[in-house]
Amino acid sequence: MTERTTRRGFVRTAGLGAASAGLYRAVEQQEKPIQGFEREAEDPNASKDWKPVSDRRIRVGLVGYGVCRFAAEFSFEHHPNVEVLAVSDLIPERCTNLAKAVGCNKTYPSLEELVNDDRIEAVFVATDAPSHARHCIEVLKHGKHVASAVPAVYGSLEEADQLFEAVKKSGLKYMMFETSCFHADLFAMRQIFAAGGLGQLVYSEGEYYHYMEEPIDSFREWRVGLPPQWYPTHSNAYYIGVTGGSFTEVSCMGMPSRVKHLQPANNRYANPFGTEIALFRTSDGGTARMAVSWDTPGFSGEMGRIRGQKGTFYGKYEGLERNLPAAARPPLPPKVKPGGHGGSHGHLMNEFVTAILQDRKPLVDIAMALNLTVSGIVAHQSALKGGELMKIRQFTS
Repeated sequence: MTERTTRRGFVRTAGLGAASAGLYRAVEQQEKPIQGFEREAEDPNASKDWKPVSDRRIRVGLVGYGVCRFAAEFSFEHHPNVEVLAVSDLIPERCTNLAKAVGCNKTYPSLEELVNDDRIEAVFVATDAPSHARHCIEVLKHGKHVASAVPAVYGSLEEADQLFEAVKKSGLKYMMFETSCFHADLFAMRQIFAAGGLGQLVYSEGEYYHYMEEPIDSFREWRVGLPPQWYPTHSNAYYIGVTGGSFTEVSCMGMPSRVKHLQPANNRYANPFGTEIALFRTSDGGTARMAVSWDTPGFSGEMGRIRGQKGTFYGKYEGLERNLPAAARPPLPPKVKPGGHGGSHGHLMNEFVTAILQDRKPLVDIAMALNLTVSGIVAHQSALKGGELMKIRQFTS
């Protein structure tokens, strides 16, 4: 019996008096959505002016229905150019529930079996983070396009090289679903930067604050003691996702944590840090400060701001340019929900599908995905060495 079931059972048997009602409210508060999965308010104009780019339907497989139920979070089943052909999860009950959630009748007990289905053209990998690279490589080997949850790789520079080579060799589409890239503010920053409204960037900040005094449940407990900068893409996107550039070197400082699972004796990573603050040199000569923290309660989320020689974006644009493009996110297909993480989910899925249909590079392609991820891996190495300045491997499309 799960902890959640136990709590609900207790509430049902505790009576209907004021005391039990108060307890029920407390339980409901404890069961609030995992940070990032809060739903955006419905926008009645979200599909206004949307036009299909093709009448073809891509046959998709979805893999992974863990605590975040991630494979079902992106509205693949509602896209008019998608047929969800099959789903998979290692745990039979979760596999069945995933199939029900997306209205699919075909299930496979593992990704390795799903990719042998020749009818499937593309796969979304929402498995545990340590398996992302291995699973994406397996999908590519079977001649299918692949999208992955973050991060692209998990603490391994060797796997980064292997994944990069696998994508290049395959000639297929790879996209990492980095949610910050379709936050409304970051999307606006990217449009304004591309139009010259920011000029050369001087300084960028990105922050991912997610308080985890107790780690989120995870397959084989991969989140227990997770080094903060091994999960850096939500913050790093506030430079890399804006410019398409990268970080070239880093000095990172880590702070020991009071949280039990973030102490080196209590996690498989020997990770001593609950917070890591990285100072990066950017590929265009500027500087960026990127923070990831698991042990600071209070104000939280994924956020950032950016300063250039011609303008600044901190909630809104302020600068020298007056004739800038509209910075609203593109319309979504009818019935596709914006979803969580700042209403980014539907946009990420639509970008992946559209890139396949148009045979073009997706926004967060393999180079951007690895630049977002590998910089954090090196940052954690720097933190373990007391902030030593370290060079970062560069990836280009």
